[in-house]
Order: sequence, then structure tokens, then C-alpha cells
Amino acid sequence: MATATLQRIDAHQHFWSIARTDYGWLTPELPALYRDFQPADLQPMLAAHHVTGTVLVQAAPSVAETRYMLGLASQHAFIQGVVGWVDLTAADAPAVIDELAEHATGHSKLKGVRPMLQDLPDDAWIADAPIAAAIQHLIKRGLSFDALVKPRHLPHLLRFAQRHPELSMVIDHAAKPHIAAGHFDEWRHDLAALARLPGMHIKLSGLLTEAGPGWTVATLRPVVDTVLDLFGPQAVMWGSDWPVLNLAGDYAKWVQVSDELLAGLSPAERQAVFAGNATRFYRLAPREVR
Repeated sequence: MATATLQRIDAHQHFWSIARTDYGWLTPELPALYRDFQPADLQPMLAAHHVTGTVLVQAAPSVAETRYMLGLASQHAFIQGVVGWVDLTAADAPAVIDELAEHATGHSKLKGVRPMLQDLPDDAWIADAPIAAAIQHLIKRGLSFDALVKPRHLPHLLRFAQRHPELSMVIDHAAKPHIAAGHFDEWRHDLAALARLPGMHIKLSGLLTEAGPGWTVATLRPVVDTVLDLFGPQAVMWGSDWPVLNLAGDYAKWVQVSDELLAGLSPAERQAVFAGNATRFYRLAPREVR
């Protein structure tokens, strides 16, 4: 009897167009990334690795980029969800969320928002900023929250999450642990407190970039094992972070390494991490493998 092919949802990828000029972090000093990355660049890799859909995540702190991503999603069925950006402190944030969620045509693939917390000068912004009205509106609309954080942000994120227990939240890139330095104790301690909150999710993505040159499977294993131990396979979702991934590897290599790192899970658990959890968390419409 033939073994069913593992289906994948890439829960974290990006597209951008340099001409848009709202990617402040994207400069010629990053030559591997300083060009346009569009759906046609990614689609062959998705097909090669049985990735049936993706979640497209913001890369610029602008509503204009979110509208751009929603436009791409309306043209490409494999983009099953969009995580955009909204100024959560703005008085009109609820109205902007409504506009993006309906996206002119009356139908939108907006699934959540992501403030770029790692780039803000105040590490405690997420805990202290006056954003309650916008967060309550996300909850009302059934939208989620992606937390782009580093280990130093985790105590502040915990305060925020405890204040909004109804908010669906996922921690991007496993909170970017200090893989290259091998410093995990404080990260694990603070992450454990978040993992104990009901409904908290986390992404296995962006790890090659954090590990840096010369990474190996052994380098990554402590992070993956910790995430699985703290959160369990039903709260972990897999993503590529493509094309940022290109700084430290490529799509095929990340798929191969991910398969090796998750080989100890049962078939049902692997399917959950690779697709089921993202489908449930982001409320994606299932697609068949072509």
C-alpha cells in the first residue's frame, strides 16, 4: 500500500518589490535579498515539495504593503492567508482593520496582523502601548497576532498575552534564540511561561538565519526539541521565512533539514506541524495537491 504524501503549508513567507520603497531594512548591503521576489519565483519550489499553500507575511510597516499583499493573494490561489500590518496605536485602527479584512471586493484573505516588535526602540512597547482598542477589534473579527520578537521581548510579550487571553497568537521564528552563541537557558525559561498559556502557538521558521554560517542539524536540534517539548506538536507550525531563508540556505535544504529534525514525531504529529496547525490557526481553506 502506498504511503500518503506529506502535505505542507508554508506558514511564513514573504514577497516584495524593491520599487515599493517601504522596506526600510532592505538595502543593497543585503545582495541576496535586494531584488524583487514574486509568486513566480516561489511556485516551482512549492510544487517540488508538496506545499499546497502559504501564509504571506508583511515585511514593511505600512498599510500600503498589506494592500499590495492582499492584491497578490487575490491573484494567486496558493496564497491562502495574509498577515498584514496596521498602526495599532492609531485612533482609526479598527476602521483600517475592517477595510483590510473586507478589502474593497468584499472578500479578503487577511488572517492577522504583525507589528514589527523586534525593530522598535522600546522592548516593552507591546506591554505598555495604548493598543487595547485595536486588539479587541482583532479578537472581534477573529484575526490573529504574529509576534516578531527576540528573546529579550518575551517577558513583555507574556504580560501582553496575559492581558488578552482571547487573542490568537503565534510567536514567529521561535523567538529568534541565540543559536550561533548556544545561549538557550533564559530563552527557554521565558518561552516556557508563554507556552503554558492556552492557545499560544509558535513557528519553526527563520532558524537557519539565526544559526548563521556553518550551521548543522545538530546546531538546530536543541531549539526544535525545546519548542516541541514546551508547546507540543499541536501548537507548532512550520514555515520557511523565504526569501530571507536565502541568507543561510535554500528552500530544498530547509525542507530536508526539517524532515530530519521532525522525524521522531508520529505521522499525525508531523502532518499537524507541517500543515494542520497552520490551517486551523489561520482558518485556511484546504487545497488539494496538484
